[in-house]
Amino acid sequence: MGWFSQAQEVPEAFKEKTERLIQMRPKTYLVLNTELKSEKRDTTLLRYFANQCEENNYLEGQAYALDHIGTKYRNISSFKKAADLHQEALQIAEQANNVELKVLSLNMLGVVYRRSDAIKTALDYNQQALELAEEVENPSHHILRSINVSLNCIGGLYQTLEQYDLAILQFKRALKLEEELGNKLGLAINHQNIGDCLENKGDLDGALENYRKSLAYNEDINSAFGKAFCKNSLAQIYLKQDMPYAALVLLEPLHEQAQSIGDFYLTSSVFINTGWAQTALGSFNKAEKLIQDGLEMAQNHNLPSNILYGYQKMSDLESARGDFKAAYDYYKRADEYDEEISSATNFRYMNDVIVRYEADKKNNQISVLAKENEIVRLRLRKNQTTLLVSALIVGLISSILYILYRQYQSKNEKRVLSLEQNMLRSQMNPHFLFNSLNSIKLYIINNEQKNAVHYLNKFSKLVRKILEASSLKEISLAEELETVELYMNIENIRFSNEIDFNINIGDGINPENIKIPSLALQPFLENSLWHGLSPKEGEKKICLNVKQKSPGHITLEIIDNGVGRGAAQVNKENRVLKRKSVGIRITKERFANFSKDYQNNFDVDIVDLFDEQGKPKGTKVVLDIPTI
Repeated sequence: MGWFSQAQEVPEAFKEKTERLIQMRPKTYLVLNTELKSEKRDTTLLRYFANQCEENNYLEGQAYALDHIGTKYRNISSFKKAADLHQEALQIAEQANNVELKVLSLNMLGVVYRRSDAIKTALDYNQQALELAEEVENPSHHILRSINVSLNCIGGLYQTLEQYDLAILQFKRALKLEEELGNKLGLAINHQNIGDCLENKGDLDGALENYRKSLAYNEDINSAFGKAFCKNSLAQIYLKQDMPYAALVLLEPLHEQAQSIGDFYLTSSVFINTGWAQTALGSFNKAEKLIQDGLEMAQNHNLPSNILYGYQKMSDLESARGDFKAAYDYYKRADEYDEEISSATNFRYMNDVIVRYEADKKNNQISVLAKENEIVRLRLRKNQTTLLVSALIVGLISSILYILYRQYQSKNEKRVLSLEQNMLRSQMNPHFLFNSLNSIKLYIINNEQKNAVHYLNKFSKLVRKILEASSLKEISLAEELETVELYMNIENIRFSNEIDFNINIGDGINPENIKIPSLALQPFLENSLWHGLSPKEGEKKICLNVKQKSPGHITLEIIDNGVGRGAAQVNKENRVLKRKSVGIRITKERFANFSKDYQNNFDVDIVDLFDEQGKPKGTKVVLDIPTI
């Protein structure tokens, strides 16, 4: 590390502390952070400490120092230097095989790349940090904090992609964990982020409430950066509420404060917002100077989101002046820049990584269950040996009975697990996924951005619901109806929105109180779509009715006006590519397993419908489901 000279002044007390720490060689972040808490913001001292650790091969101390020096560079928007330092710290932490410091470096790399709008790289690092931290069996306080940092960063990436509801879920999860840890800085950060999401959703009152909570926590811990950031956010709300004077009261003192902090991301935003306020007050020359200063700062330090923001505010300024040609030019530059930093590649990468992470997590859970079963079998063998010594015959008989019981139970569990996995595979049908994404792609190609985002939101919500429901034996009927409605909305794209789909719930029925097997209705709807309605010309309808059959049963009816089963079978035999449908068979087996916990049985009946002339006019599927 040739970037530090020993000739720089270092207090003797710190030299003694450095020597003592190198002799002690603490391995945990807690000990290092406790010892260096007062010096960790002084890059001169940290560089000296890092050099001494390198000379004495003390890897943990060197990695700790490099990460905190990198954080200082990040906070002054020197992202390249920050990333290099965090990457070096990560390599040293891996060499030391220290999980705490590896997670710290990964998270810090994610933050650096997120601040420079490199979404794909940032998500990759934060995802690695979260997976590594969640694998720790007895996590330390620092590991728990790192999990919160990862959640916060992943939420921030959803936020960048304008997936605000998903972002708020991550931030609220982190907020709850920060409350348990009593970490006021984490509480401040998560309230700030929730406020930003609500602001972008148009909920200005909710945003104000969260910004004020964040400011209170930052004042409590006396964070200069946090207080300045919150005041800038509050001023932005006041500007949106047409209160420019109130915004200026907060913004003008921030000019000097933000510059002294040295964070160009914050400083450029403060200047642009002050220019916005002056535009609202009619001081156009002042406004132009402030916005251009903020825009130039963002361009010089490669801050894409602030560059876009500056172009937008310059367009608003020129429009207010009456120079509509200049306003249009800035609007066009902003639009082109927005296209550049919000590419479809980032959306695809985000969804791919989320699905991969959820699948890996599910496989890990299955692996843990298998290991636990192996441990149980080993314990059983040990117990058998002990029982044979004391009472051979009784022990042998008991062991045989117990083994038979365990085998029966294990087979049943495997059968249930196999059904759930098969069910998930049928729900996550590759044809359905490909065709849905292809339909969304067409919207993007046709520049129908609102439709693309609308259906992409629905698609990601459906995938998340399927993944969540796949881990549950049963869910409420209300949740199941919401899932199938999402499924039908997406499938309807491919039918050019020709299908009239309705859900009717009978009087006195509360879907929240009724439990059914998760993801049970989709296979029947899929059959109606692709075998009944797909080959039909003209009006296409599917109706889902929920009725009370008796105090112990409810009836679900799925009625379509398709071509009927006879014609559907002929169409199926004439197809060149025959797709084997197993969804209904799997669902019937799951219903049979589900009804074992109830007094009454379930029943599935498929009825052909005919008109007065005896011609097929559709199909009705009747599901009788026990409730007690």
